[in-house]
Amino acid sequence: MTNAFGSLFDIPFPDAPDAAHERDVQKQLGGIIAGIDEAGRGPWAGPVVISAVSLDYDALPDGLNDSKKLSEAKREALFDDILRSAHVSVCVQSPETIDRLNILRATLEGMVKCAKSLAVEPQMFFVDGRDAPAPLLPKAQALIKGDGRCLAISAASIVAKVMRDRMMVRLEETVPGYGFAKHKGYGTKDHQEALKKLGVTEHHRRSFRPIAAML
Repeated sequence: MTNAFGSLFDIPFPDAPDAAHERDVQKQLGGIIAGIDEAGRGPWAGPVVISAVSLDYDALPDGLNDSKKLSEAKREALFDDILRSAHVSVCVQSPETIDRLNILRATLEGMVKCAKSLAVEPQMFFVDGRDAPAPLLPKAQALIKGDGRCLAISAASIVAKVMRDRMMVRLEETVPGYGFAKHKGYGTKDHQEALKKLGVTEHHRRSFRPIAAML
């Protein structure tokens, strides 16, 4: 999806998060900005969790980066710091919603909900990946590998990742035997073996080909 304003908002971002650059972007746009990211598009089970974050660049948590590059302990610490210092919204799209819409549409719909749920009104949303939701255009710009390039997206990636991981740990307590706390719903060998033994649950994404093949 392209931005309706063309090059007006086609703002280049560095290859690593840079607070000074994002401050300049805010000045250029004449308003606050926010980052949007998700966790859990690929797993066979569990929800996809989306987060939008508008940072206070005068009170940045130390060490923001792509959540995948951080240890679990660092993500947990940053999660608390982000909630204390930033405006945050979260949307959870269930396996049922994913099956009804497909994973891309469910994710994009969640991004729109998150954007509209923020307590502030950003001038621009920077979205991790190739697609920015059409309802957010022209106030949205997709950034490939944005979670490692934009601090606001990094923060959103951390919030989404921590919240989803916690949900999958709780799911393991509710539906034991599948190893959700360990593999978080991804199609690992242990998960495949558990599915053969215990069967498909309501928490699995039935529209995903490996799960559909088991039904």
